[in-house]
Order: sequence, then structure tokens, then C-alpha cells
Amino acid sequence: MPSPVSAEPLVRVGGPPPSPDRARTRTQRYERPILAGIAAVAALLFFWGIWHSAYHTFYASAVRSMTDNPVAFLYGSFDPGNSITLDKLPGFLWPQALSALVLGFHPWSLVVPQALEGVASVVLLHVVVRRWAGVPAGLLAAAFLTLTPVTVGLGRSVTEDAPFVLLLLLAAEATQRATARARLRTLVLAGVWVGAAFQCKMLEAWAVLPALAVTYLVAAPVTLRRRIRDLAVSGAVMLAVSLSWMLAAGLTPAAARPYLDGTTDNSPIALVVGYNFLTRFQALGVDAAGTGSIVADRAHGRASVGMGDSVWKMFSPGLASQTGWLYPLAALGLAAGLVTLWRRRPRRTDPFVAGYLLWSVWLVTFFLVFSFGSVTGHTYYMGVVAVGLSALAATAVTRVRRRTVLCAVLTVNVGWCAALTLHYPRFFTWSVGVAAVLALPALVLFAVGGSRPRRTALAVALAAVLVVPTVWSASATSLRYNQPGGFGRIGPGSIATHNGASALNPAQQRVLAYLTAHRDGARYLAAVPRWQMAAPYILSDNASVLPLGGFTAHVPYPAPGTFHHLIDTGRLHYVLLSAADLTHRARGAKTPGRALVRWAIGHCSPVHVARYTLYRCGAAGHGR
Repeated sequence: MPSPVSAEPLVRVGGPPPSPDRARTRTQRYERPILAGIAAVAALLFFWGIWHSAYHTFYASAVRSMTDNPVAFLYGSFDPGNSITLDKLPGFLWPQALSALVLGFHPWSLVVPQALEGVASVVLLHVVVRRWAGVPAGLLAAAFLTLTPVTVGLGRSVTEDAPFVLLLLLAAEATQRATARARLRTLVLAGVWVGAAFQCKMLEAWAVLPALAVTYLVAAPVTLRRRIRDLAVSGAVMLAVSLSWMLAAGLTPAAARPYLDGTTDNSPIALVVGYNFLTRFQALGVDAAGTGSIVADRAHGRASVGMGDSVWKMFSPGLASQTGWLYPLAALGLAAGLVTLWRRRPRRTDPFVAGYLLWSVWLVTFFLVFSFGSVTGHTYYMGVVAVGLSALAATAVTRVRRRTVLCAVLTVNVGWCAALTLHYPRFFTWSVGVAAVLALPALVLFAVGGSRPRRTALAVALAAVLVVPTVWSASATSLRYNQPGGFGRIGPGSIATHNGASALNPAQQRVLAYLTAHRDGARYLAAVPRWQMAAPYILSDNASVLPLGGFTAHVPYPAPGTFHHLIDTGRLHYVLLSAADLTHRARGAKTPGRALVRWAIGHCSPVHVARYTLYRCGAAGHGR
């Protein structure tokens, strides 16, 4: 239950307070229907148009392969032949693979678990904020999160952050319960959830640890020694769960598992620590070359237009328009909580202290991590930031009693929303006019009116703040501004994915027919110089095609010795090249896979099928 400090109303109402039983009954009467309505709106935004979903070609190919056999499922193999993995840990794709096994492999079946995870996150945020700051704050937080475009994008995408956000919220909820009663078992459960989140986004999951640890260390009602012991036990469990996949991959002989993409040494440490962590901080002078990962400038692209890559990127229109609509209100919640702690000095174990520490450290930590780290224009990273923003913005509205302060911040927030919108002058700018029409009279009435008119005015002022992000979020129901199954960006920067890779064109069909007819017992139908060439065959036919060079084309897999051994043992007969691959520029490209392509061109027999050239190697070709 919220503490007296956290539950103070925005305005005082005359007359004696209602009895606890009457207040609880009245709360239940409006809380459940409103929460159900918010969840229904979230589900509508996430599921609308799901039948128009597209494949995210790279991830969908892995899901198709993961449904093929347990080894591919465990390691996240990109191809059915289990030759190479994704360039990430596979945990975020496990729900999608299970969904594909149950519902069949379709674009929409990969989005279904993401949408369900999004709805669960909205409801769970309400639960956590409600315990801290009361029912109105919990409902507002759920509504804010639902109407934030990045949340809608996550519920309609196949990226890592939908399950990641849910798992971190589960960890926060468990930590909240553990802190209230100093329960070690519940705190250990929080560690399990963080470890599961590690399987989705690796070391980024540990960015939540300061928030969880500080909350329990400060606010749990036991001795300091007991608090430190409990955190140590939970941390050990968290570490074990986090590193479980890495240990399994590291202890398995290389020949018995796929090669780990993103690495030069087939090491899980290089994949997690080097490729997916240190390379994100290249702007700070961090060098990941010695970790066994692919060189940073090859591993990750540059930021998209309008998103920036400086420490101020979180305020850039490209990112802020997806997640930052409530920056002013969240800043007020952050400041108001600090003022309350300073002036009223609540006891250490007060639930208000725990809740404020949880959400303020959560938001500040992730905000700083993304400010200094590279997100390469990927707006879906911001989903975890939207959670903290929603929680603090909701408590600002329900806790700040100085109406002049709240009125001023609401005004600033409307102006901030207008500024973000006007950066995109061709995208529903009429919403700015609607916001202004709602805001001006509402704010005046809120500043001078009585208690009841003030409540109505506050509701209208909040509607003015939410007009623009709601319009952005609702635009996801149009294929013009979002297509389910992609990266999840909502609005004018959205790019339709389409399903071009899910069906083979006539030329590819002829190639597949030829390779199938001349397979001669080979493990792979063919080797291809890029994963993009392999994806159509995997998606449409679950064909075992060997991609050279991994996601970046710079991974040294297969090694020349491995490649020649596959040919000598009859497990690979063909190398498939397009017309572009045969140009002088492509043949001279300095990548490990290009060296193998050049060898095949010089030592194997060409066979022309449609617009492609197959090079037959081995006994039937020229040999080595």
C-alpha cells in the first residue's frame, strides 16, 4: 500500500475522509474498468493490422531455423544447418519460435508474443506504481506507457525490447515486494528475472541493477548486514542465470555447436562483452578489438538522420518523438520526490522512499547509458526509458500539490510536444492546434478555479499533453506509418518492410530446384556470400544454405580449412553467386567470405541457372 507521504492528494477536499473500507470499495469500482480499458487500448494498438505483418528478414530466418531442431533453438542458429548463430543471444526469439511452432510460421505469429508482452508490461507497470503512489498514479502510468509511440512500436515489432522491458518490470515488481517485507526468496526471484533479461539484451540488463540494489539496500526493514547478505545471494543467482547460456556455449566443443556470429574467435565473451557492449562506446575511446569481436566500425552502423550520436541524442527529434513526450512532467516527478525527501525526511523504510529510489535511479541510469552509448538510430532501445518516464510523470501529476508549479510544467510539456511535432511539418501538425485549444482554457481554469473545476481542468490539460503522442501512437494503425514485424518505429520515419524475402522469385525457384535435384547427399544446398542471399531460401523453404561472413560479412566463418573440408567430404558442392557478386569490385572486396568466393571462381566449374551462377566444387568440379 502507498505510504502517507506518497498518497497525498493533489488537492484537498473538504469534509471528513471516507472510511478505509468505503475508499477501497470505491477504488475498486473505477480502477478495474479503467485498467481494463487501458489494456484494451494497448491491445488494439499492438494487434491492429497484425495480418499485414512483415518478416524482419534476419531475425525471422533465425526463428525459422530455430523451429527446425533443438540445437538451433538453444543457440539461435541463423540457418537450419546450424552453421552460425545470430549476432546476439537468442533468448528474445525463444517466445517467437514457440509461437511459430504452435501457430505455424507466419509473419503475424512472430508478432503475437511481442504484443502480449507489451500488454503485460502496461498492466504490470500499473501494479508497481499503484503500490507506491496509489491507484490514480498507477492508472496514469499505464496510460502514459500505452500512448508512448515506442511502446506501441515494441508491441508491433520482433526486436529484443518487448520481452526485455517485461522481464525488467517483473524484476522491479519482485524487488518492490522483497523490499516491503525483507523477503530473500522474492529478492532472489528478482535476480532470476534480471538473468532472463540478460538472455534478451545481454549486459544492458545489468543497467537495472543500481535501481534494484539501491532500493533494497536503503529501504528494506532489516539490518544493514542482512540487506547486504540478501543482495549478495540474489546477485549470485542473477549472475548464474545471466551467464548460463554463455557457459553452455563456451563449454560445448566448437564442432558440436554453431559458430558465434560477431566474433573472430568463436567466443561467447567476445559476442557479449566485445561485439554487443564495448563497441557501443566507441565514441568514448573504448577499443573492443582485443576482445575477439568484430571491429567496432564494421559491427554497427551510424545513427539515422535526426537522431544524432552525441551525449544529447536523447533530446534529438528522432528519439524524443518516440519516447520523450513526457520529459517535463517526468523531470517534475523526479524533482518533487527529491524535495519531499529533503523537507519531510520520511523514515528509511517508508514505501515512498523505496518507490522513488526505484524509478528515479531506473530512469537516470538508462538515460545516461543511452546518452553515452551508441544506439545507432534504433528507437526501440528507448522502451525501457519510457517505463521510467511514465512512472515519474504519473506521480508528478498526482503528488505535486502546488498548482502553479504543476500548471507551469504542463504548459511547458504542451510546448515541448508542439516543438517535437513541428520538426515533422508534414505529419499531423493539426494535433498541435488541438493541444493548444485544449490547453489554454484548461490551464487558466486550473490556476484559478475551485477544487472540482480544477480537477476537470487538470484532466483536460493532461489530454492536451497527450494529444500529440496519442496521434503518433494511433498512426501505427496505418501501414503508411508502421508495418508490424519490423523495427517498430512509429510515425514519419517508419519504413515499410514488405515480405519480399518470404517468397522466392522465379529465378530463385529455378536455382532451388536445380540445387535440390543435384544435392547428392550434401549437408548444404549451397554457400552464399551474404546472409541476405540465404534468407529467402530459409524463409520460404527452410533450405540449408551456408552464409559466409555472418551478419557483417566480416566474420571469419567458415575458415578456409573448414570450407575446403566441407567440399572434400561432400557436405558442400555449390557456391551460389549473383551477377553483382561477379563484378570486379565485389570480387576484390576485403572480407573473409570474398576470399572463399574468389577461390571458388578460380577452382570450380560454373553452372548458369537463370540470373545466377553456381560453382560446382569437389569431385565433379575442378577441385583444388
